[in-house]
Amino acid sequence: MEDITDSSFRQICKRYGADIVFTEFISSEGLIRNAVKSTVKLNFESIERPIAVQIFGHEIESMKIATQMAEAYQPEFIDINFGCPVKKVVAKGAGAAMLKNPEKMIQITKAVVASTNIPVTVKTRLGWDENSKIIEDLAEKLQDTGIAALTIHGRTRAQMYSGKADWELIGKVKANSRISIPIIGNGDITDGRIAKEMLTNYGVDGLMIGRASVGNPWIFEEVRNFLEGNEIVVTPELKDRISICIEHVKHSCVMKGEKRGIPEMRKHYSGYFRGVKHFKETKIKILSASSIDEVEELLRTFEENRRF
Repeated sequence: MEDITDSSFRQICKRYGADIVFTEFISSEGLIRNAVKSTVKLNFESIERPIAVQIFGHEIESMKIATQMAEAYQPEFIDINFGCPVKKVVAKGAGAAMLKNPEKMIQITKAVVASTNIPVTVKTRLGWDENSKIIEDLAEKLQDTGIAALTIHGRTRAQMYSGKADWELIGKVKANSRISIPIIGNGDITDGRIAKEMLTNYGVDGLMIGRASVGNPWIFEEVRNFLEGNEIVVTPELKDRISICIEHVKHSCVMKGEKRGIPEMRKHYSGYFRGVKHFKETKIKILSASSIDEVEELLRTFEENRRF
C-alpha cells in the first residue's frame, strides 16, 4: 500500500490495536540505487514495533543486498512481497509477476533467507489467474526455503482486487499436514464480525488487514473486540474522526513536507468520513487544499456546522 502505510498511519493503527505493522513496500533496485523515495521508507519509530520491512524485486542479487540494507534498521522481520498486482510492478517482473515464475520465486526467497539473521516472511496470492492457482504446492516449497510465515491474499493477480477472496483455498493450505509455519489470511476483512468468521472457519494463525484500514484505523479495535468475545462495532463520533484525521495530516507533513504529505493524505479522507452525511462538499474542497492549515480549517468548519 504505497504512499498509505507510512509511519504516521502505522502509529495510528498501532494505537487502535494493530499487532504488527508493515512498511510501504520498498523496491530492492531503489534501495541499491539509494533512491530517496525508497530509503526513506526504511525509517520507523520504536512505537511501531513489532514491524516488518517489506521489499520487492525480481533479481536475486538485488534482493539480497536490499535485505541486508533493511536488516541494518533492525526490524523484527523482513517481508517479501510476491503479491502486488499493480501493472508498473508486474511489468518489471516483480510482485505478483513472480507467480508466473515460481522457480525463481523460490530461488529469491532462499537467497533472502540465507542473507539475513532475522526472520523472513512472504506475502503472495493464489496464483496468476483462475487456471493457475498454484498456492497449495507453492506454500510447501516456500516453507522449505526457511521462511517464518506465509501470508496469502485470497485472489489471483488477474482478479486484482475484484471479486470475492477465496478463503476456502487459504483454508486448504492451512489444513495441509505438511504445513507447520503460520498461515496468515488476507482479503475482504472489512469488519470485526467477518474477521472472527475467517479466523474461526478457516483456522488461520492470523489476519492481515490492508485496504479496509485506509482512513479507518478503528477497524483494528473492532476486530480485537470480536476476537475477545465482545461483539462491539466501533463507530467513532465525528469529533474523533476529525481529530485523528488532523493529527494524521500534521504528522504526515512533518515527515514529508506539505508538498508531498498533503496530496498523499487524499487517499485517506473517504475512509475517515465514510457514511458521514453532507461531507461531499467539504471533501471536494479538501482534495484541492495545499496546506495543513487549510485542511484543518475546512474540517473544523464542517464540525462546527454539524453541531447546529
